[in-house]
Amino acid sequence: MFITTKLWCTFFRPELVQPSLEKSLKKLQLDYVDLYIMHYPVPMKPGDNDFPVDEHGKSLLDTVDFCATWEALEKCKDAGLVKSIGVSNFNHRQLERILNKPGLKYKPVCNQVECHLYLNQSKLLNYCKSKDIVLVAYGALGTQRYKEWVDQNSPVLLHDPVLCDVAKKNNRSPALIALRYLLQRGVVPLAQSFKENEMKENLQVFEFQLSPEDMKTLDGLNKNFRYLAAEFLTDHPEYPFSEEY
Repeated sequence: MFITTKLWCTFFRPELVQPSLEKSLKKLQLDYVDLYIMHYPVPMKPGDNDFPVDEHGKSLLDTVDFCATWEALEKCKDAGLVKSIGVSNFNHRQLERILNKPGLKYKPVCNQVECHLYLNQSKLLNYCKSKDIVLVAYGALGTQRYKEWVDQNSPVLLHDPVLCDVAKKNNRSPALIALRYLLQRGVVPLAQSFKENEMKENLQVFEFQLSPEDMKTLDGLNKNFRYLAAEFLTDHPEYPFSEEY
């Protein structure tokens, strides 16, 4: 088992990082986790509420420099509480800031971002590869479409006719094709499921290969479409999705 947990935005102040990790370890009943990642590059006001808002319902954001938060993650690694440290939802400019930080001890091993056929992240993927950072894909099948996060009128990725045609040609499900597409590009896809049959099917992703023609066809589905835009963070100068990649 490879166990990952995340540092939420309300714990970005350096003095809160290790206590937050220790709280997670206590819940998990573990001495360490394999990977600990910053959830977003945007800090929020600390407190008991995961999504703090003012009287007008606007997010209460903080001014912590995520490079200072990163240094606190490095200390967690040195303390043996985590094997590797990484980030999530960072754009290339924000990754560059960490990589060029004076006194950097450990660079991020991964950047976990929304990535799927409609948002294939080719430029960010190429950048991460050039820096030896693994791109990890969440929403690999077009997200779970939870009502509180995703516009229910947005397109259903697994119903895409081009994807379904490629699936039929390869005698596989659209979900397997969507996962294999990411895998062949050097992306680590996360496929969330609570159903045993789907979990078993997902493991078949290692049993076949897509042809160069199929890969090119699937490349053509990219729309730079984001299901999860994290709109609650848009007012912060470090909101990551204003950049192209």
